[in-house]
Amino acid sequence: MHRSPCIGGKGRNVDGPRSSDATRAMDAVRRLVRALRTSNREVERSVGVSAAQLFVLRAIESSPRLSMADLVQRTLTHQSTVSEVVGRLVEAGLVSRQIAADDGRRSELELTTKGRALCRRAPAPMQGVLAEALLRMPAAQRRTLAEGLEAWVEACHLAGLPATMLFEPPRR
Repeated sequence: MHRSPCIGGKGRNVDGPRSSDATRAMDAVRRLVRALRTSNREVERSVGVSAAQLFVLRAIESSPRLSMADLVQRTLTHQSTVSEVVGRLVEAGLVSRQIAADDGRRSELELTTKGRALCRRAPAPMQGVLAEALLRMPAAQRRTLAEGLEAWVEACHLAGLPATMLFEPPRR
């Protein structure tokens, strides 16, 4: 486990024993993590893929022949992270990757028959719910949230960690 000044002990600096803003923030994080963990378990149990993989499958399902760049935008993640997940989905036979007819430098992603069948029986992944809700927030509120979260991550000395898809194991 990563120890940092944010976890308590040395470096702890709060307004009294219970800071209401800090408690509200931690409670919000707890709710998000709980919902994500529950969703991930439900998805894995019901269809045998991770919630991150289902999130990517649903993004591809909503727009056939999606490019990797478009998928990165739709999933609000980084190219290397999405590429890892897509690689697993291709290996599992759930997604096909083909060279675009109009541009030989670009590959297009599409669900296979097996991938479409999985999506039909899968529950909605919480990552999609969270991403859609985030995008519905006013831009100024999103910016403030992003700045606050980034400052918190910096204060916890976690900014150097990769921002992988939620609950997706690293590729070996």
